Amino acid sequence: MSEAELRILCREIRDFLVEQIADTGGHLGPNLGVVELTVALHRVFDSPNDVIIWDTGHQAYVHKIVTGRSARFATLRQSGGLSGYPSREESRHDWVENSHASTSLSYAAGLVEAFRHRRESRRVVAVIGDGALTGGMAYEALNQIAHRELDLTIVLNDNGHSYSPTVGGLQRHLAQLRIDPLYQRAKRDVTEVLQRFSRPGDYLASGIQRIKGSIREFVTASTIFDTLGFAYSGPIDGHDIEQVELALAHASALEGPSVVHLVTTKGMGYPPAERDQRDHYHGVGKFDPATGLPRSEGSGVAWTDVFGRALLDEARTQPEIVGITAAMQASVGLDPLASAYPDRVYDVGIAEQHAVTFAAGLALGGMRPVVAIYTTFMNRAVDQVLLDVGLHRLPVTFVCDRAGVTGNDGPSHHGIFDIGLFREVPGLVIAAPATATELRDLLHTALRHDGPFLIRFPKGTTSATELASPRVIPIGEWEIEEAPGGVLLVGVGNMVDVAQKAAAILEEGGIPASVANARFVKPLDARLGAVASRHRLLCTIEDHELQGGFGSAVLEALSDAALDVPVERCAVPEQFLTHGSVATLHERCGLTPDQVAARVKARWTHLISGQD
Repeated sequence: MSEAELRILCREIRDFLVEQIADTGGHLGPNLGVVELTVALHRVFDSPNDVIIWDTGHQAYVHKIVTGRSARFATLRQSGGLSGYPSREESRHDWVENSHASTSLSYAAGLVEAFRHRRESRRVVAVIGDGALTGGMAYEALNQIAHRELDLTIVLNDNGHSYSPTVGGLQRHLAQLRIDPLYQRAKRDVTEVLQRFSRPGDYLASGIQRIKGSIREFVTASTIFDTLGFAYSGPIDGHDIEQVELALAHASALEGPSVVHLVTTKGMGYPPAERDQRDHYHGVGKFDPATGLPRSEGSGVAWTDVFGRALLDEARTQPEIVGITAAMQASVGLDPLASAYPDRVYDVGIAEQHAVTFAAGLALGGMRPVVAIYTTFMNRAVDQVLLDVGLHRLPVTFVCDRAGVTGNDGPSHHGIFDIGLFREVPGLVIAAPATATELRDLLHTALRHDGPFLIRFPKGTTSATELASPRVIPIGEWEIEEAPGGVLLVGVGNMVDVAQKAAAILEEGGIPASVANARFVKPLDARLGAVASRHRLLCTIEDHELQGGFGSAVLEALSDAALDVPVERCAVPEQFLTHGSVATLHERCGLTPDQVAARVKARWTHLISGQD
């Protein structure tokens, strides 16, 4: 295509994205910002022979469109449809299902080394955002790439945002490069002169690159990439497709590692997204494409908002309380605290491991840190929770949003592994509220507990409740409505409602049923053995993977007490769940009230007939 035709194509892709995502929801802002970048990548690199790695994968929608998947875009993030991230099952152009940040450079370094060992002539390019560069893994990979002098092209997509505006020393460094007129003028003049004497890939080019670096360093301070020995080009307007393509072509022809620094605009080309100062429509539900306004999707209050208001109330009376977020201040409910007390909220960037150990340091110094992170991202900090917080029995409160099946973001975002990972931490309390009031009470309890405390709650909304003064709940105490002699249904968090509805179905069928709200996953209620022994069957229901979860903890406790009580465990089977609505996935996992009741009834029938 000609340059004029490419501009038309880019405009059509943006219109297509807005039209499609308005009906499906998804990551709009990041993809509007990488249209020219993606088109240029596919003109310079020969995918899939050449490898394109996206970090994070939510900016790969345009990549999907230009690799033959536009006809399926109406199915985006729906069960059986296109994934919202790269997917190896979808296309040979997708190398990794990459949806946790800061991993692309490690993947890419491994691929370069693998191709070298196999003597395959294939180029590798990693696209990483300035937000993802705040994560520790990215720096670990940069260190090795520089040491090994790997032939790798790194595209730095610098839009000043991750979920939230990017923070940290690196961001200040990149911002200075964007606006320093001396740097820009010197770079442009040196480039224009020296390009007259070389062509990409010839013998003189590598020497010219070193001369450019030396002159640039003389005129202005080096970039972090220059210091590491990377060939650096930029900053370049990421929406000038001709310049982007030229820079990528030059970088890919060089030997050794290179960085192409592109400055892009998140939400580019769609005025409502460009005007949105919160996150430029980073992730949206269904909306009206004409106005950008969201479509109504039910009532209730978001769990995240309940937490945010409750934390602010607690902070007003406890000046030691501080909030910590990993680049997601608004998304995890810390905005109210940050608005009221700006100096008591810390955004550490996409660095969950650092966030936890930073919280440990705050706790050692007498503060009460609250670390608010999506459940899926907390998985990245298991060692820090275990040895930096748990070993020292520090009073750090972890608030894990999006616990359980989360829906349309797919396998990497379901929060279904945390109980199995974290119940191994000695002394850590794990709690799961069933209602808004209980969330407030458990937060109140956690902030008065002398040790680590983790609260998990699901994505979505809960019934709006007039919140009374919070109370301290005795650690481990469940809420039990007992009808001895029948079935005891024990629900965790959002599964308490399922337990109650399943119990009603069983009662209608003549099977007596008790319900327990297991708001403490760890420690278990000390009454468990006595209560279980008064029932003929116990059924655990959890929005978590079966192996190592709450049901496993109950089995262990009954075994230790030498109680021979049959247990039916309803949970997510051992698998990486795909994307789809929460309701669809719960049904697939057998977690609807009707399905739970049917399983219990079948087990009950075997019991009373003497077959179990």
